[in-house]
Amino acid sequence: MKKDLLSTEDFEPPSPTVGLGESKVAKNSECPPQVKTQKKNANVISIQKISSVPRFRTGPRSLAFRKGFFPEVSLAEWNNWHWQLKHRIRDMESLSKLLLLSEDERLALSRESHPLPVAITPYYASLLDKENPAQPVRRTVVPVTDEYFTSPGEAEDPLGEEHDSPVPGLVHRYPDRVLFLVTDFCSTYCRYCTRSRIVGGGKGSPVNAAQWEKAIAYIERTPAVRDVLFSGGDPLTLSDEVLEWLISRVRNIRHVELLRIGTKVPVVLPQRITPALVRMLKKYHPIWMSIHFTHPDELTPETNQACERLADGGIPLGSQTVLLSGVNDDVETMKKLVHGLLKIRVKPYYLYQCDPILGSSHFRTPVEKGLEIIRGLRGFTTGYAVPHYVIDAPGGGGKIPLLPEYFIGRSGDDLLLRNYEGKVFSYPEPARRDGTERSAEAIGQEAGAAP
Repeated sequence: MKKDLLSTEDFEPPSPTVGLGESKVAKNSECPPQVKTQKKNANVISIQKISSVPRFRTGPRSLAFRKGFFPEVSLAEWNNWHWQLKHRIRDMESLSKLLLLSEDERLALSRESHPLPVAITPYYASLLDKENPAQPVRRTVVPVTDEYFTSPGEAEDPLGEEHDSPVPGLVHRYPDRVLFLVTDFCSTYCRYCTRSRIVGGGKGSPVNAAQWEKAIAYIERTPAVRDVLFSGGDPLTLSDEVLEWLISRVRNIRHVELLRIGTKVPVVLPQRITPALVRMLKKYHPIWMSIHFTHPDELTPETNQACERLADGGIPLGSQTVLLSGVNDDVETMKKLVHGLLKIRVKPYYLYQCDPILGSSHFRTPVEKGLEIIRGLRGFTTGYAVPHYVIDAPGGGGKIPLLPEYFIGRSGDDLLLRNYEGKVFSYPEPARRDGTERSAEAIGQEAGAAP
């Protein structure tokens, strides 16, 4: 192949909508003027320079699935993220062709209304076990009737994001950072989604350029904001042109130092991570990315390559994992996941206690289960592999770190500490130069605080 030839994954054709499906965010008539201009230039690439041979690695499971269920689809089409979005599985009829649905799954899918839409990319569907409804990754995307039962303490907006929203689509909870909800669309919907109230055609207002402008204006007039997290929905379902318009506008704000993107696209739609996307993101460093991983079954050749591309583009990657009952709530599963993440240059960052959204009780574990997993990781594997275990406090309290009891008290002037093996060690506490002493309670609070 000649060096000047581009593969199909390099080519970013203009799209009539930001995402295909529920959110008609960016028809050409709604796009900011700058985006329209860029879209006009997107067709400049000569068709003779586009190779029909894709360079994206395709795993054996994905290849077998395509051959079995989409035999008429070429490998180039399969590895095109627009094709994947257009052919998402979104109803019982489509799912029943791919999976042997349980009676409970059928009952849930047959309901006229759903707390959250069903949508699964063909790629991610290839990872689902055809016969076993208890398979971890299948449970995260195929609805069951438990979603329709509400337990005490559950709420549509358990984190109180709407209370901390100064303008639509923006959450300003912490002093120096904001959460910018740039779309209500995801390529694949997780059944435990914190924002199920607004994504996928829920009760939220459609995201549009006018709303983005109000959010950007708020950031511009709020100099305390130095960190902007793009989230949604999933920002990486936006086209390159629209995403660059948003990123460039925020990057040009003088007091904004750090940009972050929260996404599950590398896991459910890895074909989206094209060389063209990475080249665009590199222009706006420093950019960090938080990727939502759930289970080691997601560590496929495709996802590995997507993360390698991002890392090679100089984008630091962190994983945010939700602790889910029957999915990843044991030490060995979590250890396999975090080890696999480090191998593809993704730092396990947060382990979240599942938020109490409506219908989430079948996913939520006791807090002790999370502490058990941290105890099973700390000291038994590299420290880089140990995430912070946190609860995002209901009502808008923010992330609160939880740690096992490593500080156990004091003996005279020494601190008593328990290590990963359960053995107790003493540490000589230095005397204060002013002659005062700290209380055991104060020392315990310092020793138990997360870094």
